[in-house]
Amino acid sequence: MNNTVPVMEKRDFLKWFLDQYQLKRRECAWLLNFLMSDDILMERVHFVEQADYCPKALMISTNDVDSVPFAFHKNQHVTMDAEKSFHDIRLNRNEEIFIQLNFKDKQMTPQYVAVLEENPYLPVNEEETNIHQLMAEMVLEQSIRNERIKAIQGEIDQALLNGDEERFHTLANEYKRLKALNV
Repeated sequence: MNNTVPVMEKRDFLKWFLDQYQLKRRECAWLLNFLMSDDILMERVHFVEQADYCPKALMISTNDVDSVPFAFHKNQHVTMDAEKSFHDIRLNRNEEIFIQLNFKDKQMTPQYVAVLEENPYLPVNEEETNIHQLMAEMVLEQSIRNERIKAIQGEIDQALLNGDEERFHTLANEYKRLKALNV
């Protein structure tokens, strides 16, 4: 997985987060401090939404939200035991760790948004994918039409210079048809 957020930014964010918020379980602060102390682990840390879809995830909540205080997900197994998660992380240092932080107004917090990454494990929404493909095709068709319109304008000019009335009318009709499609 591409690591788009530098280790220092993630570490600075966690320091800020722990300073600003009271966690529902103190073991969570201990676990986050453990992660911050190790650059190799921090390289594998990713802050995401809906971490329950990820193969290995920590879900940590602050006192100001109504969410589960702590959960550790690994390959469809869930535990609320922070110590088990600590041992798993310590023993499997090469695995990616996805962290979902639950705190008030997180989407409006610039420090959080700066470290938030796209969750690569979210299920694909077929309808949304189809809409994106259709929109991409429409943009491509529009671009091709615009290029053809530019070319026709040059050909119309050439037909006028050559006095080719039949060619002019053919090109003018094609120009009108393409312009009508661009509306």
